[in-house]
Amino acid sequence: MSSEPQFLSFKGLKQYTPEDGWGQVNSILQSHTQQAAAPTQPQHFNAVPENVPTLTETPDSMSGQASPIFDPLINELFEQLRVPPNDDLTQTWRTIAAEVNLLTERMALQRELQERLHKLEHELVNLRGTILSHLSDVQQAADQQLSSARLRAEVSALAQTKLSAKLKP
Repeated sequence: MSSEPQFLSFKGLKQYTPEDGWGQVNSILQSHTQQAAAPTQPQHFNAVPENVPTLTETPDSMSGQASPIFDPLINELFEQLRVPPNDDLTQTWRTIAAEVNLLTERMALQRELQERLHKLEHELVNLRGTILSHLSDVQQAADQQLSSARLRAEVSALAQTKLSAKLKP
């Protein structure tokens, strides 16, 4: 197997190389195989090539020099990136993004309110239980007082009948 990287080749598939620009994959593969067959010269890795444009440079800003590396498709791409689109879809997407943000905020608020409602319902259930417990305690105390009052009434009635029996001749 060769040490060359393997590429998939489809009809219409293009590849960009800095030396050649956009080209067919098959022609790029052939140029790579021709370069591999040619004797290689030592490369200078520290050498900086001259007249290499940066991403922000355009052919006009390079002081009129024509560069073989410059690709007009790249220039068009950067121009499109610099100019914001002004169509209806952009405004619609901005509106959608704002509405999605608002929806997200409202859903978070809804979750928070549901959690608070759940806590309030739990507190209400506990408070009802506490009130019922206190009412039960009051009922027991009232029942004890009623029992004591009945017992006192019976004792009083019994004492009255015995006392009246002793006091009658």
